[in-house]
Amino acid sequence: MTISDAQLERYARHVVLDEVGEDGQEKLLGSKVLVIGAGGLGSPVLMYLAAAGVGTLGIVDFDTVDTSNLQRQIIHGTDNVGDAKVASAAERLEDINPEVEVVTHRARFTPENAMALVSDYDLVVDGSDNFTTRYLVNDVCYFAKRPLVSGALLRFEGQLSTFRAWEEGENRPCYRCLFPNPPQPGLVPRCEQAGIFGAVAGVLGTLQATEVLKELLGLGDGLSGRLLLYDGLGGGFKSLTVKRDSSCALCGDNPTITGLGGAS
Repeated sequence: MTISDAQLERYARHVVLDEVGEDGQEKLLGSKVLVIGAGGLGSPVLMYLAAAGVGTLGIVDFDTVDTSNLQRQIIHGTDNVGDAKVASAAERLEDINPEVEVVTHRARFTPENAMALVSDYDLVVDGSDNFTTRYLVNDVCYFAKRPLVSGALLRFEGQLSTFRAWEEGENRPCYRCLFPNPPQPGLVPRCEQAGIFGAVAGVLGTLQATEVLKELLGLGDGLSGRLLLYDGLGGGFKSLTVKRDSSCALCGDNPTITGLGGAS
């Protein structure tokens, strides 16, 4: 792939970076990223990846745009209320960067379609808002050997990590190493119950986009093996070192989860 003059102008601030350059921009143009969820996290992720010139962006979301989404889901506008989120997001991305191919998957992310969806992409971003999807995304990325950039938020706080547990000899954790089991139903309130400070979604989503671009380009220190915590009220970050759990049901020494159907 050769970058055109028009692309050199569009991506000039990338190309001028020694760490990116023309070769790096060409790599981005040839990359394919799947984003699970076009909501609070998915909005800034998708917009920044499109602006950066990631060549193909897949979006998985079954929901429609609701007025209550607009406080933080900045990819959607008032005129999009009632529209499918994937269609609304695709329209906005077309305006940001028409040369990016946007593939919409208006579907729930399920064990039945997860592998087929993930296998078509180089990297997956989890912007889901429920634990069932979060664990499923982790599991399918492990089996498909795809890097996963995962984020979560609630109220004024958020967390972020990258998972590459499938890499041999690296002793990297998966999501289940950090959180072996989902919390009991009702223990962790959903966003409509506890609330989300809108701009916190922007902070975490932008950080996710940064980590995606670093992973695609092989730049800097990734977050695999670290959990980044953000405290919006305190205005600070903490980085925790996390290790693979040898007893992990998925990636441990004696796994009991051997497929997307659950235990063996």
